[in-house]
Amino acid sequence: LGCLLLKEFMVFTLSYFTDPYPALVSLVHRSTDPLPLSSHASLFPSTRYVLIHQYVGNYVASSGGSNLIIIVYVFLTHAGYGCTDSLVIAIYSYEPNHNDDLGFEKGDKLKILNKDDPEWFMAESLITGQKGFIPYNFVAPLNSMEMETWFFKNLSRNDAMRLLLAPGNTQGSFMVRESETTKGSFSLSVRDLDPDTGDTVKHYRIRNLDTGGFYITVKISFNSLKELVQHHSREADGLCTRLMKPCQSRVPQKPWWQDEWEIPRESLKMERRLGAGQFGEVWMGLYNNHRRVAIKNLKVGTMSMAAFLAEANLMKELQHPRLVRLFAVVTQEPIYIITEFMENGALVDFLKSSEGSNIPINTLIDMASQVAEGMAYIEENNYIHRDLRAANILVSDELICKIADFGLARLIEDNEYTAREGAKFPIKWTAPEAINYGTFSIKSDVWSFGILLTEIVTYGRIPYPGMSNPEVIQNLEKGYRMPRPENCPEGLYNIMNLCWKESPENRPTFEYLRSVLEDFFTATEGQYQEQP
Repeated sequence: LGCLLLKEFMVFTLSYFTDPYPALVSLVHRSTDPLPLSSHASLFPSTRYVLIHQYVGNYVASSGGSNLIIIVYVFLTHAGYGCTDSLVIAIYSYEPNHNDDLGFEKGDKLKILNKDDPEWFMAESLITGQKGFIPYNFVAPLNSMEMETWFFKNLSRNDAMRLLLAPGNTQGSFMVRESETTKGSFSLSVRDLDPDTGDTVKHYRIRNLDTGGFYITVKISFNSLKELVQHHSREADGLCTRLMKPCQSRVPQKPWWQDEWEIPRESLKMERRLGAGQFGEVWMGLYNNHRRVAIKNLKVGTMSMAAFLAEANLMKELQHPRLVRLFAVVTQEPIYIITEFMENGALVDFLKSSEGSNIPINTLIDMASQVAEGMAYIEENNYIHRDLRAANILVSDELICKIADFGLARLIEDNEYTAREGAKFPIKWTAPEAINYGTFSIKSDVWSFGILLTEIVTYGRIPYPGMSNPEVIQNLEKGYRMPRPENCPEGLYNIMNLCWKESPENRPTFEYLRSVLEDFFTATEGQYQEQP
């Protein structure tokens, strides 16, 4: 509002005093236009004034400086200042793919014109003057900490550990992140190599000085986080290791383009079959020859088209970092479901692979906590999954787990599935009340989560080994529960048994399971490193 009022005041002032100089009025009216000095003077503050002085010409001299505020306004808006809350800088390059989006290079400055779409901002380039939509996650506010490659804004302690331990990072990889518990405070997370436990992550609290500075250890303080990072990049000085390089993070996935929900089949190119299930196949493919996606094609007759569209419209509103993002659908038979692509595929298959079968127990528990986090979101939104198992959890190349196929199970019309004794019904993952009475709830999902935990800790083993489906039903009626799997921590087995309480109301919430598993994971990695 302040920027708007200032601009209106400038227009009035110029109009009143500068009849011979209509170009000046036009200049203020077009204060978002990138005049030449925007691209030439932004690096040299001393040059900015010279260029602006030249731009307004004789008017400045003839006015005797009485209208200096006009010069200040032009100086600020056209030299890259002004309404700084709307100025951003590109932290990644972006190649446009549509008629209405705007391409830019890393480091370019842009002005945000509106944020009507939370994922695609309307912006204007201060380099080219062109306007168009830009992905929200490719830019950061100008002069903010987010411009630094080592700063990660909204990142939890556990997510920091996942990123730092991911491939591409090594000893000395680091990040500074906002504190989860104390607003305005920060933490430093550093990857280290422990001779006993191998790769690990150490965390350091960055404390604030009353005078505005920062310190990790009291013997030395810094005026800024940048100075702190620069110092510890030169020497460890009390840290586990010298800061070597910022945590590597790949270019984020750009948002799905606006209004592309029901898409033509011709826009998809199938490239590689990833797997086949009871109700169709999953393919890796391209959308419009540029966007990597996963494509699930359902066998004809699997579900009613009307029911599917109604459910899909609900599903696309469920958006969370631990849920596979539903992008679009093809609404002619056979139905296609287009989602984000996850490089490592289904969790059950990944755990059996050469890479997955060597994952340590703390990483397995972290995977379980990620699934619990996603299910806590589903729980919070009063939704039900109905088919929670490792086959419906997908894994990225950074070992991020996301829940897939939530809500689809209830739409299936195949008799072999809808009949609970049918060969396709997932008996071994299903709660007793759902088997016996068809009663599905978030609490039956909790039961399934307990079964999924056994899949994770056994690297993809089928539950109830050696038992047929009828034997499982009979044994459950007698109160049987799977014994503790080999190498399963006692604490994790206790969590499984909580999920398998006979009475649904006695089973824990997913929010509780999330918190317990996150604490379980954190305990295996140690707490903050205390500095003298």
